[in-house]
Amino acid sequence: MTNTRLPETQNREWGFFGTISHHADPERAWDIVLAFIAGTTGCSPDATRAFLDGRYGRHFADEVANHLAAGKALASAINASATTWMGWRISARTAHETGIPRGLPYLTGFVLHAEIEADTAD
Repeated sequence: MTNTRLPETQNREWGFFGTISHHADPERAWDIVLAFIAGTTGCSPDATRAFLDGRYGRHFADEVANHLAAGKALASAINASATTWMGWRISARTAHETGIPRGLPYLTGFVLHAEIEADTAD
């Protein structure tokens, strides 16, 4: 039996972690959201961490916070947010600006984009 450890945030002040801390327990939210997004997108936990630690992770946390404010429990709010982001598609303009393939689900595209940016920053 393997025990895979989820990567910890490298951005406790901003990104998903810092933003969600105003609305929920950030440690609990981090574990739920990281596993859920990695599973939903098929991306690695490290790619998901890079996404959550960045600008779009902050925007994702805003979406989760909106669902929390509407009365959803944390896991349901994360699920609803991921469903919304997976329903959006990368537009031609966004594809041109970012290099993310047009038509890809928004969440998957931006997780992959964050992974590429993190790899090139090293």
